[in-house]
Amino acid sequence: MAALARLSTPPRSGRPALIALLADTGLGALAALGQAPWDLWYLSVTALALILYRMARASGPRAAAWHGFAAGLGHFALAMFWIIEPFFVEPEVYGWMAPFALGLMAAGGALFWTVPAWLAARLMPGFPRQGLGFAALIVVSDWLRGWIFTGLPWALTGHIWIDTPAGQLAAGLGAIGLSALTMLAAALPLAFWRVAQPAWRAALPGTILAALLIAAVWTGGMARLAQPLPADTGLHLRLVQPNAAQALKWDPYWSEVFFRRLLDLSAAPDPGRPPPDAVIWPETAVNFLLEQSGTAAQDISAFAGAPVILGIQRSEGSRYFNSLTEFSALGIGPVYDKFHLVPFGEYTPWGDVMARFGIRAFAAQHGFGYSPGPAAQVMQFEGLPPVQPLICYEAVFSRHLIAGAERPGWLLQVTNDAWFGKLSGPWQHLAQARLRAIESGLPLMRAANTGISAVIDARGQLRATLGLDLAGRIDAVLPAALPPTPWSRWGDWPVLALIGLGLFLARQRRRLTPGAG
Repeated sequence: MAALARLSTPPRSGRPALIALLADTGLGALAALGQAPWDLWYLSVTALALILYRMARASGPRAAAWHGFAAGLGHFALAMFWIIEPFFVEPEVYGWMAPFALGLMAAGGALFWTVPAWLAARLMPGFPRQGLGFAALIVVSDWLRGWIFTGLPWALTGHIWIDTPAGQLAAGLGAIGLSALTMLAAALPLAFWRVAQPAWRAALPGTILAALLIAAVWTGGMARLAQPLPADTGLHLRLVQPNAAQALKWDPYWSEVFFRRLLDLSAAPDPGRPPPDAVIWPETAVNFLLEQSGTAAQDISAFAGAPVILGIQRSEGSRYFNSLTEFSALGIGPVYDKFHLVPFGEYTPWGDVMARFGIRAFAAQHGFGYSPGPAAQVMQFEGLPPVQPLICYEAVFSRHLIAGAERPGWLLQVTNDAWFGKLSGPWQHLAQARLRAIESGLPLMRAANTGISAVIDARGQLRATLGLDLAGRIDAVLPAALPPTPWSRWGDWPVLALIGLGLFLARQRRRLTPGAG
């Protein structure tokens, strides 16, 4: 703590010294190590506690904002460095953009730490109040990241718990509840700080409370995981992973190779198991448009020996859609169009203008990008319980889960994570799919082009996986759903209301305290 204090903001208000900002950036990167695939949650909590301490010592709103920006820059640069991967699918064309994309993504994410830092120092100045205010406002910022500019709730501070028993808290309080757990654990050493003590001793009472808090939530999660689940549905599903490399996916020769691989994996018998009730292929699985499929629906389902649910592209005039449908002996089933598209990946903002310069979305095979579908839907496929499809990126958003009277019996994610590389992106995407299962109390079946395909039960636990860069299949029984979770009834509002009340009371206490600055 003493060493960090020497690197804190100088007594005057303004930009901290460069070495202080570099320390913040390093701590932000350390905080990112709680994200998948590293899952070092204890390093994240420790690093965030140190960031809060430094924030609490900032000499004013401007200095606090600099600290927040530097820490956020380190956090998002490491947590989301996979963002460069799409630019290396065609490196000769797009490779030069990769460092700019990472820099802009990290800086954009850092702004969601900068504004809370400035507000905390502006509304709750002084040690330790502005550090505690920053902790609370980061939770609100995590929530806002799911909405602003269409939203990107990736690498939330609460995602560090997904692979631990503490992640079960999301069934009651959602992803934002997990962020609140993270920031509360990081803030408790400051909240119970003993003034005029050596730093380690001053932080000790709150550190012990933070450990007890994590232990309590962890124990509660273990108790929930120990409870028996309802009996499985008895429906057998086959998830097919063709391992179609993105650089080769639309090549005329290789697309035929991948298509034949899909067929062979779908039709292969599995000794000791009955034939599947349905076969599931990943996002944009085939190289033809839906309206060009002819008798493919009947032919593919006959070859597979079961209805095939697959991702496929389709068009309406000059508009193209990233879609999902069912091929069966009856032909083409109901169609779902992805409605939450990836900016610059599946559509280009101001697309008509950009198209004049030849700028197109990465993932769209046809045209300059996809058009969005109408909304999230519950669909009914042959012989299966009602299902909510999630195409790739849509599984990142808690707010798209359907609850209430139309609640589905399971979730289905078809995805093409070949865009995300092999290091962190696919693992973080899988972790968020698991979080959707915990929040909703619904099992989730995940068919990925190059991995990671998975069977996820209604508590977010992995029943089976097929790793990266492997061609294969998973034959599994569809797990049963749990009753609606508290989060599916109440959403994020209880957490946001508690944070709002806490900030209001802290502000009122400051106004009523004699001599408060």
